[in-house]
Amino acid sequence: MTDHPIDVLVVGGAGVDTTVYVPELPLPYADTYAVPPVVDRIGNTGAGVALGCHALGLRVKFVDLIGDDPQGALIRGHLAARGVDFAHAPSEAGTRRSVLLVDPGGRRLSLFDPRAVPGQRMPRDLYLPALRSARHVHVSIVDFARHVYADIPDGTTVSTDLHDWDGKNPHHEDFAYSSDVVFLSAARLGGRREEIMRAIAGRGRASVVVCTDGAAGCHVLAGGRIRAFPAAPPPGPVADSNGAGDAFVSGFLYGRLTGRPLEECVRLGAVAGAHACTSEGTHEDPIGPDALLRALS
Repeated sequence: MTDHPIDVLVVGGAGVDTTVYVPELPLPYADTYAVPPVVDRIGNTGAGVALGCHALGLRVKFVDLIGDDPQGALIRGHLAARGVDFAHAPSEAGTRRSVLLVDPGGRRLSLFDPRAVPGQRMPRDLYLPALRSARHVHVSIVDFARHVYADIPDGTTVSTDLHDWDGKNPHHEDFAYSSDVVFLSAARLGGRREEIMRAIAGRGRASVVVCTDGAAGCHVLAGGRIRAFPAAPPPGPVADSNGAGDAFVSGFLYGRLTGRPLEECVRLGAVAGAHACTSEGTHEDPIGPDALLRALS
């Protein structure tokens, strides 16, 4: 531990979510809907993993490119208020944005504006010192983050979350085949779930592939075997499913970095994801270690 002052380095993936609570999804056409207050909050996947791991007591460093704009200021202020070590450089296109439509049952539709800049790279001096000090690196699937893989030291474990990958989009391949632990959603896989999970492990370096499927739980490929695990019941009424996947990743990584067996890592991820569904917003109230371990026991 003394050789690695950082437990988790998170690379890329901060943004701002504008959440709109709508009466139903899909939303029928109408000229106007009266909705509850529309709120801007910190969002996107890297921020969720960084905040979730930090709330669980892991030593976290977060590096990203964000805009010199009000949304970037919101991100910086939120992370600073919670004590997350955050280093950033400017992105020419501004801060990534999402508009989230959330129905009364907590389901969401995300309209994502990646603000991508073709050919943009993260300055190496922004992440190299942390990269050399980290036990584990989590790489978000923003384009500029793929270039960080070449600098990750041998022996440092890496994870990524492919989200709703369809198994075909080439954007995701560097991340899928260069990470030791790969998370993805079943949302766009249909009957190809097992095929895609095995392809990730077979074509890349992943020793664990986790495919989450909301209330249906998840499937985990490890040691050549795919096993099904149930979801954890939410500890209260479901308010907003945004951020549940990132919370799952945080809980799973907490288990892995504290030396727990795979089954417990999956259970911790499920509990953290279920907790995230009970609070409004994407990353407003990540679970802490006491509540997480109580649920495990």
